[in-house]
Amino acid sequence: MQFIEKKRILLFGLPWTFTRYTIKDDMITIDAGFLNKEENDCYMYKVQDVKLKLSFMERILGLGTIECFTGDTTNPTLQLIHIKNAKVVKDFILQASEEARRKRRTLNTLDITAEAEDTLLDQ
Repeated sequence: MQFIEKKRILLFGLPWTFTRYTIKDDMITIDAGFLNKEENDCYMYKVQDVKLKLSFMERILGLGTIECFTGDTTNPTLQLIHIKNAKVVKDFILQASEEARRKRRTLNTLDITAEAEDTLLDQ
């Protein structure tokens, strides 16, 4: 299964921006920009938690913003801003991330640094 959504402006909920979100079983990709392009990828197994935010205007227009908390160092929080079918996409991301962790046999993706271990050993 795959979702392709465009970021929309809150004025009438029209996709007049140059940001596209692609959500697949194994990866989330954010393509942004018109003249200067930026592509940001995150493997699904790195998504630890997902939050759905619905402002008053988003609810009126049938939109939503999804915030994905990842273990990624370059982008610890991915935002899919003002997309349609936000609840369905959020549920898909939660299920796909859990399945991707099972396939990779990954228990969690928390960043445990050596500093934290050193302080525990000192106690």
